[in-house]
Amino acid sequence: MSLTPAAKERAMKALKSSICVALTALSLSLSLAAPSHAGEDEAGVLTQQMKELYNAGKYIEALPLAQKALALREKEFGADDAMVAMPLNDLGTIHYNLGQYPVAELLYKRALAIREKTLGPVSTEVATVLNNLGELYRVEAHYSDAEPLLKRSIAIREKTLGRNDPSIVMALSNLAAVYSNQGRYDQSEPLFKRGLTILEKANGPDDPEATVLMSNLADAYIHRHRYADAERLLKRSIAVTEKAYGPEHPDIAQAQNNLATLYARQGRNADAERLYKQSVVTFEKTLGPDHPDLVDILDNLAAFYKDQGRYADAQPLVKRSAAIRAKARPI
Repeated sequence: MSLTPAAKERAMKALKSSICVALTALSLSLSLAAPSHAGEDEAGVLTQQMKELYNAGKYIEALPLAQKALALREKEFGADDAMVAMPLNDLGTIHYNLGQYPVAELLYKRALAIREKTLGPVSTEVATVLNNLGELYRVEAHYSDAEPLLKRSIAIREKTLGRNDPSIVMALSNLAAVYSNQGRYDQSEPLFKRGLTILEKANGPDDPEATVLMSNLADAYIHRHRYADAERLLKRSIAVTEKAYGPEHPDIAQAQNNLATLYARQGRNADAERLYKQSVVTFEKTLGPDHPDLVDILDNLAAFYKDQGRYADAQPLVKRSAAIRAKARPI
């Protein structure tokens, strides 16, 4: 049974935030110089372990390793040395993925200042931090701050590495997400497509790095009523991520949320409810029960229940969403 026009309108408003979070790439390359001190060796081992946990979506477990690696680098080289910029950026990215945005912003700004001072304004390392800081501003809805940083990141990589280098994709995806968040889908869609084409050409069709782009492009399709294209991409995103990382990963949770949104708009209520619930459970397992990314899914599920007149089911979700939002708001 299809939703009524009024219900569809309410759902459109309530589900406007279903855009997938485009995860930023950690700058995890180790120093090319041979390690000469025990502390540097230990920091390198910690960084490798942290990278493995991060790639598996285990951000809580990765956090103490990143903190220790940074402390070791600061002790070895000093607080403002170029060697400290990478662990600062990595730690900031973990805090970002845990929804701890004010902490992440400070770490990114410190990393950016060090890299601009030591490497100059046009370097790929600077582009990485610009991308991450721009993405942080995007999730905080500071779009006017995010857009120029992301454009600068893209311009640096195009100038230094060329238009089709895979490292450019994350900033492309994040800039496209800025446009999607503003309802500018005619501008976001070609950027998502460009990024997906670059990754598929470089790494093949089953690259797990491409799944965020799949979900984001699918979201743009949903808003442009291209439902069959959106469903195909979201199912592919889930399959590729599960094959690479297993069934419990934040990217799977976001794709489930977007697929549930699609089904809700099509009146496929049983499928939508099942996927919303799965998305909540997966996010809770991977990111914890108070992560800001849960707000959108809880709001979506609450709106879904309200459209069916299930207000008793919706009420606790609304309260929980509000509590998470209040806790995440900077003081």
